[in-house]
Amino acid sequence: MRIEEDVKLGFKDVLIRPKRSTLKSRSQVDLTRNFTFKNSGKVWTGIPLIASNMDTVGTFRMVRVLSSFHVLTAVHKYYSYTHWKNFVCSISETLLKYVVVSTGMSENDFIKLKKIFSLSSKLQYICIDVANGYTEQFVAFLKRVREYFSDKIICAGNVVTGEMVEELILSGADIVKVGIGSGSVCTTRVKTAIGYPQLSAIIECSDAAHGLGGQIISDGGCIVSGDIAKAFGGGSDFVMLGGMLAGHDECEGQIIEENHKQYMIFYGMSSKSAMDRYIGGVARYKAAEGKSVKLLFRGTVDKTIRDILGGLRSTCTYVGASSLKELTKRTTFIKVTEQENQVFNDEEI
Repeated sequence: MRIEEDVKLGFKDVLIRPKRSTLKSRSQVDLTRNFTFKNSGKVWTGIPLIASNMDTVGTFRMVRVLSSFHVLTAVHKYYSYTHWKNFVCSISETLLKYVVVSTGMSENDFIKLKKIFSLSSKLQYICIDVANGYTEQFVAFLKRVREYFSDKIICAGNVVTGEMVEELILSGADIVKVGIGSGSVCTTRVKTAIGYPQLSAIIECSDAAHGLGGQIISDGGCIVSGDIAKAFGGGSDFVMLGGMLAGHDECEGQIIEENHKQYMIFYGMSSKSAMDRYIGGVARYKAAEGKSVKLLFRGTVDKTIRDILGGLRSTCTYVGASSLKELTKRTTFIKVTEQENQVFNDEEI
């Protein structure tokens, strides 16, 4: 046993200090990024936000809306091959570059992945998605996927430490997904005591990834657009959003009505709800590590994504960054006191 005494920070522990700016308008801010990925050699240009591969968020309908904003959607892994075939045949090939194909790491997952990618050469992204990215089995599967899909952009995770980011990049990942226990419907920290404050995880993992020419995704913990700005300011290359994009027309959650208001059910992918739906319930040797919540139904996601992008542009103008790429260099975090933190939290509500 050992104790690390360095203070680790989450999004609510800091604010971003404003700086002198020469920008006259938010419209001058460029949110697009251009990446050349280390292991695949592929080039991608777009706005580096990703709809999470949760079954109520990472849907085909979400792809159709977010791709118009040049934003990625990590499509969840529970669609069948037939669903994929119908989708690929019905969508423009141009939009497929904003589609991320999610997979687990079983033999059946690998077979299904090969079948999906046989549908179109325009599919470029693979996300190997597991709760615990620290196992030898996971690293071995990543190497196998890289060997077979040598020219595809591979994202792998989740992890929260720099040394594991380095191992995954050296094993074939172009992008590493960072975050354990930080999601709004994740209970891993409560059930297992495992986790890492998200902002510190971003700062440490991005440093490790960039040193090897790789990238990271911040996955979890973003409740408001200011949290997204903090993630980018801390060095994240991409930010994945679940709860912020849940509860919309384009999602596939159950809709219920209470007191003349509509709500949509949103749950974590390690929750009892998800396991009941996809694997016949919680196995006797497992504990559910997610919860289900009711979100007020919010209509189309178009308005929400515009608000998020507007918030990011505003952050950039406050610190004098003319592009999202400049935001990290222009970011100075200031730690807030417990009293100030409580005021900030009350304002959110």
